[in-house]
Amino acid sequence: MSKEKNSGFWLNLSPWIILGALVILLPIFAFMTLDAINTQKAHTTRLLVDKGAALIRAFEAGTRTGMGMRWGFFELQKLLIETAQQVDIDHLIVTNADGRILACSDPSLIGETYGLDLDLARGATLTAEQWRQVPHPEGADTFEVYRRFAPIPGTPPPLGNGLFSVRPPFPPPPDRQPPDRAVSPSQPAQDPAGRDLIIFVGLDMSPIEAARREDAWHTALMAIILLLIGFAGIVSLMLAQGFRTTRASLSRVQAFSDHLVTHMPMGLVAIDAQGLITAFNTTAAAILEREVPAVLGRPAAEILPSACLDIFDRMREDRRILTREIDCPVGNDRIAPLECVATVLLDEAGGAAGKIALFRDMTELRRLKQEVARSQRLASVGSLAAGVAHEIRNPLSSLKGFATYFRDRHGADPEDGKIATIMIQEAERLNRVIGQLLEFARPPQLDRTPTDLAALVRQALDLVAERARASGVALRTEPADLPEIRVDGDRLKQVLLNLFLNALAAMEGGGTLSVTLARDGERVRITVADTGAGIKKEDMGRVFDPYYTTKPSGTGLGLAIAHKIVEAHGGEIRLASEPGRGTTVTVTLPAGT
Repeated sequence: MSKEKNSGFWLNLSPWIILGALVILLPIFAFMTLDAINTQKAHTTRLLVDKGAALIRAFEAGTRTGMGMRWGFFELQKLLIETAQQVDIDHLIVTNADGRILACSDPSLIGETYGLDLDLARGATLTAEQWRQVPHPEGADTFEVYRRFAPIPGTPPPLGNGLFSVRPPFPPPPDRQPPDRAVSPSQPAQDPAGRDLIIFVGLDMSPIEAARREDAWHTALMAIILLLIGFAGIVSLMLAQGFRTTRASLSRVQAFSDHLVTHMPMGLVAIDAQGLITAFNTTAAAILEREVPAVLGRPAAEILPSACLDIFDRMREDRRILTREIDCPVGNDRIAPLECVATVLLDEAGGAAGKIALFRDMTELRRLKQEVARSQRLASVGSLAAGVAHEIRNPLSSLKGFATYFRDRHGADPEDGKIATIMIQEAERLNRVIGQLLEFARPPQLDRTPTDLAALVRQALDLVAERARASGVALRTEPADLPEIRVDGDRLKQVLLNLFLNALAAMEGGGTLSVTLARDGERVRITVADTGAGIKKEDMGRVFDPYYTTKPSGTGLGLAIAHKIVEAHGGEIRLASEPGRGTTVTVTLPAGT
């Protein structure tokens, strides 16, 4: 797997990176190679110059020794020839300042001219070695070292000093022969006292050239190796940079995925093959009311409810996805409806590495579904009630009229008058019920105006203050600095009065009625709490239904109408109650002006 990744990486590597590395390295190593070759050439030249100088000094020393032994020209010529027989010497030549060869390793060249392309007059005065490269017709070039030839430093002593007689080492040229002597073909011309002489030492460059070529090849090979090493180094740096970038990207991706898993809106629980919890995000902790650090690494059987464990137990290693809706007990007395999706985690070999489950709390969704169902039901009831109310109201008016007529006509009889009065009161009460029913049935018509919500709450409390004092109920308010909101003040006051009267009815033996105002983001929250008898758990789902009431004289339309008014404002109303400890109703409205 890693090999495939590496090969894929090299295939994805941009050719511009390789080209850029070569463009950077080639000039550097070309310069280094040329500098090394030039340095080797300079060292070779210095070596050849030193070798030529050593041969010149050795021949000068031999000449001086021969002069002390009264050597003649032939002995010195023989010394020159024997010296030139070394394998790396091409020639040894001694000329005068005119270029005439006075002595040579090739005796056939004696008397010829040599070096006329040089400034021989100046060369005869040079004490430091000079060099040049002379083409050789039969092979490698000849490296030639030359300078003034001075076997006797300074001015030579006069011939024949009484101690020994010394013949000049080289015969003088013909133009310097004494008039009374003839030049013999077997005896070369002589130059007296060896003045103004130049010696040339020609060295064979074949071994040097071979060594130079080998060194050049070796240098080039080393340059290529260094180039490859440098290229590998640059590519390695790029790979290291790419690795760091990739690792940073992976770290960011891992951090993002960890953050996503931790804060995703669905609960996540993963267990390994041994049944230990390996992943547990904050949503799961909130739903199951657990702490994440206290859960990780522990057996799932000790942490998860039985309903969740049953989901894991139902899964098999057939790679299928299991979806279930379960009622999971959470805490002491709460049942949380959960939608679960679970599957088996597989390792690289295809075996089961663990199990994972995603779940979300369906409490709010079920509540919304119930709200929708209730709204649909109420809409049907409202339509029916509106038709029935219209049909009842007309004959009811007639009945009330007849009852009034009989009361006025038979008012002298107390019993008849009482019966007629009761009939009129019941007709009026029935008319009020029909009016409420019609109000519930038709959509509320809102007259929205900017309203001070705190002032509206105070006005509603003032209307029930006398009844609260009579019942021994204390009124408490916690107002907030809220902006004016656009609501129908009369309708909203009707909602508040209904909530306050219900609270007072639940606290016949006294208690506390608290009203709190608060800003919740883009919404305003009104909380009405009492310390009354509370509502039974089985009745909680019916409190907003029409005609549901626990009061003997109630119609059961108060909370239903309040709910409809709040919904018409774009808000919502929620109720929470605990028997024996009171009820809390929360009204939430949009804060837009």
